[in-house]
Amino acid sequence: MALRSETPPPPADRVPEAPPSSGRPTTAQLKAEIDAGRTGDKIPAQDPGLSPLGTDDEAAGMPSDASRVSLAREEETRPRRRRAARMQTGHGANRWVMPAYYGVIAAAAVTVGFVVWFLR
Repeated sequence: MALRSETPPPPADRVPEAPPSSGRPTTAQLKAEIDAGRTGDKIPAQDPGLSPLGTDDEAAGMPSDASRVSLAREEETRPRRRRAARMQTGHGANRWVMPAYYGVIAAAAVTVGFVVWFLR
């Protein structure tokens, strides 16, 4: 029996590059920055979407203004925001949370086991 690889097949295995700065940024560039991992929200990986970012605005007849997209790109890639996003995951400063949770669960199981054993 062959084990399934966790690496996705091409082109999904490609790590996207962050787009260069632009005078008139687009929502596609914002999505590319998110996919490249520059926002700190996710690891760098190609993330196919059902509808591209900004599609709902265009469907409503009000495409995203370049100044608003530029502001969103600046806010999403600020170092303070990236640090905060990293701390909210298991890969940041809060690495102790899951081991502590498992420890509490194990201690509760041991306590219940001792109570059952002593009440017999």
